[in-house]
Amino acid sequence: MSISTKFQIFCDKLRITGDKVTKIQTRYKAITKRINTDYWGWESETANSLYVGSYGRDTDIHASDIDIHAILPDEVYFKYKKYKSNGQSFLLQDLKQSIKKTFPLSYVSADRQVVVIPFTDGIKFEIVPVFNHIDGQSFIYADTRNGGAWKIVNPRAEIKAIRDMNLASNNNLKRLCRMLRAWREKNTLSIGGLLLDTLAYNFISQWDHSDKSFMYYDWMTRDCFEYIGNQSFQQKYWLAPGSNQQVFRKGSFIGKAKNTYQLALKAIQYEESERDRAANTIWRQIYGSKYPL
Repeated sequence: MSISTKFQIFCDKLRITGDKVTKIQTRYKAITKRINTDYWGWESETANSLYVGSYGRDTDIHASDIDIHAILPDEVYFKYKKYKSNGQSFLLQDLKQSIKKTFPLSYVSADRQVVVIPFTDGIKFEIVPVFNHIDGQSFIYADTRNGGAWKIVNPRAEIKAIRDMNLASNNNLKRLCRMLRAWREKNTLSIGGLLLDTLAYNFISQWDHSDKSFMYYDWMTRDCFEYIGNQSFQQKYWLAPGSNQQVFRKGSFIGKAKNTYQLALKAIQYEESERDRAANTIWRQIYGSKYPL
């Protein structure tokens, strides 16, 4: 089996199954319909709602956490902005009560910035109530910490940046983002999805072979982990593509990237000497059991 075929099989295994996507979509529509009914006065299943986070950027591999931004009318914002103390918390509680009408048997909670619905099959929805910003692209959201605050976020710019770079790189960016998630899982690393996507974006934008395909994925692995391993240990945050928001590190990952680079070099050597089983074993050390033997 060629290196191209093996990496293609691996990437296919990282995709979320159709059945799971259908289940997510059904719940998304039910949540959106309820919010539109209660806040906008009409029953649309798609309007005023947006997938965000890893699932929204199409870089997720498990879909265990589904992040949604629910866009509410401006008058709701002005209502809670007038509260003298933590109107943000009252907003989340109001949204929680709305969603409980559709999921009365589920444990619906409000926490910091989100309303959370954990389903028994392991899929958890996190809904953030947001309002359109005057710039026409960003959102205002409620943060209930420390007495409450209104903050700004721009996930649409991040989604667009990832999508555009993915198209410019022959669909390699999103695959690389998913591969990095498999690496994170295999190595039990504490690094957020947006930071993984940011590092992948920054790497692929300057990689000489970004227009190639699966035949180059052994080199892409090698070069990407060399790039990540060369990041500064002192760097505290990176700028997300599109939005330029600061994405902070959660834990240590640079040292592991350096080790992974050395493993990739060894795997490539084995591939070149036709020692396929030895190479496959190392690729599995990097990415886990979804890489084919």
